[in-house]
Amino acid sequence: MIRKLKSGEYRLYSKKTDPKTGKRRNLGTFPTREGAEKHEREVQYFKRH
Repeated sequence: MIRKLKSGEYRLYSKKTDPKTGKRRNLGTFPTREGAEKHEREVQYFKRH
């Protein structure tokens, strides 16, 4: 899940909530949406391999 921050950057969050905090886990902050989408694909690949 990618959200745009007030600063104009994009942050990648996990789909599931963190049981410890009850919030979504931050998986990285990126200056462009393309960068965040690229990293999201890498994360999905890594989860399956």
